[in-house]
Amino acid sequence: MRKYISIILFLLLALYAFELSSASRFGTYAPVIAVERLQNRLCFSWSKPSYPAYYEVEVFSGSREHWQLLPSDATRITRYRTLSNNIQLDNSFPESAFIRVSAHSLLHHPLGTYSEPVAFSSLRQANLKPAPTLHYPASAPAPSTAMLSWSPVAGAVYYEFELLSALPENPNGTEHSRFQLLVTRDVFSNGHSLDISRFFRDKVYWRARGLDFNGNPIGVFSDAEEIYIDNLQPFLLRPLSNTGYAAANLPVPIYPVYEWIPIPGATQYEVELTDHPPENPNGTYPSEHRIWTSIVQSRYDCYDENPRISPGTYYWRVRGLDENGHAVGVYSDAEAYTVDFQSGRYAATFGDSITHGGGAVSYSPADMEYSFQKYLSFPALNLGKSGDTSETMLYRFEHDVLPFHPQFLLIMGGTNSLRGGVPAEEVIHDLATIRDKCIRNGIRPIFLTLPPINPDAIARVFQEETSPEWKEQFALVNAFLRQQRYVIDIAPFFMNADGDLPPHFAVDGLHMDLEGKKLMGQLINANWSRVTR
Repeated sequence: MRKYISIILFLLLALYAFELSSASRFGTYAPVIAVERLQNRLCFSWSKPSYPAYYEVEVFSGSREHWQLLPSDATRITRYRTLSNNIQLDNSFPESAFIRVSAHSLLHHPLGTYSEPVAFSSLRQANLKPAPTLHYPASAPAPSTAMLSWSPVAGAVYYEFELLSALPENPNGTEHSRFQLLVTRDVFSNGHSLDISRFFRDKVYWRARGLDFNGNPIGVFSDAEEIYIDNLQPFLLRPLSNTGYAAANLPVPIYPVYEWIPIPGATQYEVELTDHPPENPNGTYPSEHRIWTSIVQSRYDCYDENPRISPGTYYWRVRGLDENGHAVGVYSDAEAYTVDFQSGRYAATFGDSITHGGGAVSYSPADMEYSFQKYLSFPALNLGKSGDTSETMLYRFEHDVLPFHPQFLLIMGGTNSLRGGVPAEEVIHDLATIRDKCIRNGIRPIFLTLPPINPDAIARVFQEETSPEWKEQFALVNAFLRQQRYVIDIAPFFMNADGDLPPHFAVDGLHMDLEGKKLMGQLINANWSRVTR
């Protein structure tokens, strides 16, 4: 036996010496990355060295210049090791991420140098041109009031809608058409409804484009879409649901947000929740199964302030009202969602609006692209609540968390408290108490450090002041969080040279937009096995 061990050791030493002496042979080798798009995934492949190797694939956050000036682990989102010279990654990495590949011998000696970094932004064709999703051909014309919708534009805060008498002379451009009948920028959703009977035509055209917070175009106008009109066709004037929960195949947060495309003539809306399908679909009177209702001035959404934690199926619908509270049209189609304790048994997320979802000023938690849960590699129930402070999180812990009793609870809270001037000591006390409650109930608390904020952007968008001591107070809370047994330190990835949140992560300086939510999801995924084992 000792003879065989000696032979194995000799061979390993010989291999080690050979690799060490031969390392210079591979000094000019660098993997050359090729990319192929496969549906919603990116397939990266690269050249092989002339020696058996494994490969290290690293994904970094931020600009190439930024991460080259820092230690490699300072901005590294995640790292993979593979024996194959290819790897597939999904589209949930942020556009600002970079990927690079290096080869290593079987005994861990580097073979050559790193590949040239490849930016994810250069690999994707940004969907900056809306695509119509509701159509009115000659075989199925629109009634006098048409409901129109289109695919969202990433990063758009609102939209410009243009109605035309003929096909535009500048298709897919950024300038208005001379055939314009109507134009409006008062569209804060990827849909619009209007009375087209006043134009006395049997066919018109429409198109839309995204705008940023300052009203600058994001991308180009959509393809002009024709609308055939039949003014004699009967119709029901009703809002159209615009929630994205079902399409994302994710459970509804316990504090649901109901979202719709508005209708002409309505100045407020009434949302109704029932525990059975309404007996009077598309009616104007309340259902006998009503369990909750709310009248909101918002034209687009309603935040349910009551946690929906009783198991069962619920149905929501909305109708328009005029300024006197009289019905405008009828109730929308009822949309169902289910509450199930099992959906939160493995993991749940607990926090304020950053956890609840939404971003880019106009998007609510019903727009799932703006929820980091969409980008997680494991199932998680959203227990977040917009507007929460660390104090209100502590207050609702027993009522909102314990019924689901998740095995793992991702906790991020205190931002609203600190920016409002609450001392770090109070936030630390609240978070420590939540931690202790988790442990007593057999729940593993996994903390996320607090990303920075941008007070100038917050003031511009919300007209709210931020405590001048926020950086010092955030630092104290994050120092406490980094001392916890289970913590994922995401804060450094969202910080510019001044310690603020960069605008490309959050136009309003507070709520992460698409880039920020994707990065949050990937950082959690990269650390999940470490904090759950």
